[in-house]
Amino acid sequence: MTPFFDRLADAVRAKKTALCVGLDPRFESIPRSLRELHGDDVAGAYEDFCLRALEIVAPLVPVVKPQSAFFEACGPAGMVALEHVLRRAKDLGLVTILDAKRGDIASTAEAYADAAFRALDADAVTINPYLGRDAVEPFLRAAQQLGRGLFVLVRTSNSGAGLFQDLVSDGRPLYQHVATAVAAWNRESPGTVGAVVGATHSAGLKLLREQLSDVWFLVPGYGAQGGTAADVRTALWPDGLGAIVNSSRGVCFPFGPEETNWEAAVERAARLAARELATTAPL
Repeated sequence: MTPFFDRLADAVRAKKTALCVGLDPRFESIPRSLRELHGDDVAGAYEDFCLRALEIVAPLVPVVKPQSAFFEACGPAGMVALEHVLRRAKDLGLVTILDAKRGDIASTAEAYADAAFRALDADAVTINPYLGRDAVEPFLRAAQQLGRGLFVLVRTSNSGAGLFQDLVSDGRPLYQHVATAVAAWNRESPGTVGAVVGATHSAGLKLLREQLSDVWFLVPGYGAQGGTAADVRTALWPDGLGAIVNSSRGVCFPFGPEETNWEAAVERAARLAARELATTAPL
C-alpha cells in the first residue's frame, strides 16, 4: 500500500503546484442563482456549488479540502452532500482532506477515524492533539491500516491562535512541544503524519520548518487571510514539495453573489494562485 504522503507528492508533481482548494460553502457567498434554484435546500445548494467548483479546479490543482462544519450544519442532507463531494473529488483524481479538526479519546476517537476514512472515504483528516497521545492513537492506527493521512494542528492561522499555542513551557512555546510529538508520530508511522502550520505566523512557520524538516505541512492562511506566496515559501522544501498551501475564499469566492459568470471567476482565481505558488517554488 502506497503511503499517503507519497501519493500526495505524486499528485503535486503531476499538477506542478502545491495549491489546495478549500471547499467552505457559505450560503451567503454562493451565487444567488444557485440559492434561488435550490430554495430551502441549503445542502443541495452546497453540493451543487462544490461539484461545479470541483470540475473547474480538478485540472489545475492536486488537492481539495472540504470543511465538514458547513455540511454538518445542514443535518443529514448535508452529510450526504459531503459524501457526494468527496466521492466526486476522488473520481476526478484529486487528493481529499476532510477538514474536521477532530479530537477525542478511546472509542470516540475510533468512531471519528472510521467516519473520516471508512464512511466518507477521505484520504486525510485534520485532527486536534490537545487531549494527548491517546486521542491521536486511534487515528494513527486507522491511517496506517488504510494508507491514509493525518494533519495535526500545530500552529494555526487564526488571529487568536497565540492565546494557548504561544504559551512558553520549558523555555519553548507550546506549539513547538506539539511539533516534537508530531515528529515522533511521523517516525512511528512514516508517510502518515503531517502538521497544520499557518501562513500568517511567518516566524513560527520558519521555526517549525527547521524543526520538522521531513514532515509535510498543510498551510492555511494564504490568500483571503493575508498570507502571500512569499510567506509560504519557507514551508516548502527546495524541490517544491513538503507542503500544500490552502486557499478557500480566495479561490472559491472571488465574486459577489450577483455574479452570473462566477465559474470563470473561480477558474481565474485558481489559475492565478497556482501560478503564484509555482513561481515561488517551482517543481
